[in-house]
Amino acid sequence: QVQLVESGGGLVQAGGSLRLSCAASGRTFSSYAMGWFRQAPGKERGFVATISWSGGTTSYADSVKGRFTISRDNAKNTVYLQMNSLKPEDTAVYYCAATPYITGSSRLYDYDYWGQGTQVTVSS
Repeated sequence: QVQLVESGGGLVQAGGSLRLSCAASGRTFSSYAMGWFRQAPGKERGFVATISWSGGTTSYADSVKGRFTISRDNAKNTVYLQMNSLKPEDTAVYYCAATPYITGSSRLYDYDYWGQGTQVTVSS
C-alpha cells in the first residue's frame, strides 16, 4: 500500500513558477515509478510527467516539455514537479500517482495509487 499526499499548489501569474510535492507513505516507495497527471474543468485527466523508480528515466507530455521537471528523493519518500514558465492553460488539479511499472508510464490505467490532488491556477 502507498498513500500519496500532494502539496504546493496555488495561484500564480503567467510566466511564474511553482513546485509541487508528493509525499508517500510506506516503505516500498522506491519500488514504484511515479507520475504526475492533471485535470482541468470539463476535461479528462491527462499525463504530465513520469519518473522511474531510480529517478534515472523521465518522460514528459509535449505540452510541458522544457518547462516542467519531475524528480524524486527516495530517502524522503517524495516526488516533485518543478513547473516554470507557467501558462493559463496549465490551470488544473494536479495528481501524483504510483505505478509498479518501474520505468514509469504515461497511461492513467497503469497507476495503482493516487493522491487527492492539488489545485494550480495560472492567471493571465
